[in-house]
Amino acid sequence: MKNFTGSLAFTVFALIAAGFVGYSESGLLSGALSMAFLALVLGVMETSLSLDNAVVNATVLKDMDEVWRRRFLTWGMLIAVFGMRIIFPILIVSFSAFVWPWEAARIAVTDHELYEQIVTGAHVGISGFGGAFLMLVGLSFFFDDEREHHWLGFIEGPLSAFAKIPYSPYIATVAIVAGLSFLVHGHEQQTFLIAGLAGVVVYFLVQWFGDLVGGEEDATGAVVRSGAGAFLYLEVLDASFSFDGVIGAFAITNNIILIALGLGIGAFFVRSMTIALVKGGHLAEFRFLEPGAFYAIIALGMIMLLSIRIETPEVVTGLLGAAILALSLWASVRHRKRFPHEYEEGGEAEAILPTGQVIVGAHTAGADTVEPTSPAASPTGNPGPQTA
Repeated sequence: MKNFTGSLAFTVFALIAAGFVGYSESGLLSGALSMAFLALVLGVMETSLSLDNAVVNATVLKDMDEVWRRRFLTWGMLIAVFGMRIIFPILIVSFSAFVWPWEAARIAVTDHELYEQIVTGAHVGISGFGGAFLMLVGLSFFFDDEREHHWLGFIEGPLSAFAKIPYSPYIATVAIVAGLSFLVHGHEQQTFLIAGLAGVVVYFLVQWFGDLVGGEEDATGAVVRSGAGAFLYLEVLDASFSFDGVIGAFAITNNIILIALGLGIGAFFVRSMTIALVKGGHLAEFRFLEPGAFYAIIALGMIMLLSIRIETPEVVTGLLGAAILALSLWASVRHRKRFPHEYEEGGEAEAILPTGQVIVGAHTAGADTVEPTSPAASPTGNPGPQTA
């Protein structure tokens, strides 16, 4: 519960601030209570939309060094709340209306209807960029032939075979964006294609930067991003998730301050859930929670891409992601009960000495003893890909 102390404190602050905004605009107590209630609704909506974001954040954060982890939870919080919920929409207005940023800020604060019109008018470009980026995040996870455990083997097995094709996630995403572009025509089609390709390019650059400055190989040879590269990746990922929330918030209000406060509540709770997952070690305990999160990301990415033609209510989007995560959690608990030996700490596993040396097939029953096995021993004690 202590992981959520900061989130609860910010929630109280945000509700009081929203109430103050409501009272200053209406001069009535009912106006203050209405604004506070809307901020709470926005917070719940953003949290439900970002459950999968918390899981994915945790998968990256658990491998980050302590310095960059702390920066993500402090600097990253400021970027998430103020950068994406306030500055980003203002920049959209500035770019779309061809006005200076300070004029865009004036429009956002004083002319709520025009502000909403401009931001929602940029929906096609936002959906193309955010949807393409999220699709790449999800497909890159499943297009991997080195994953040890599968949740839905009949889906993930064939997808992992595509990993043998160079740049297969990029090819698949570009093909999806190109195919969906035929749902719109004229200027919107061009905007969608450019934005989608920009999302693909940004993902590639983020991965390249991560390999360049923050990549280290683990015992399996996979690249683990632990520094600036992981920080940048998480910030762009957060940005892609926030696109949907910012646009969806206009179904509730067009007040930029209220949107920032409400979505900020959700951003804080996502960080708290991320910390709880990392500190509690639940990603290892619930084996299929991680693939469940990436299934939810693909679903959200597809919803964003299809939103250029098909409008999906925010409540459906949020419930879909939550349902997928709930199913993966249930499958994880069920698998742990059926195969408890695979989760025993005393089984055969890899041991990492204080010097950083990895002992393959070491017996981990004791905390102070390490008994190397023969070189022919299995790298892990697990039998291979598992399905629920």
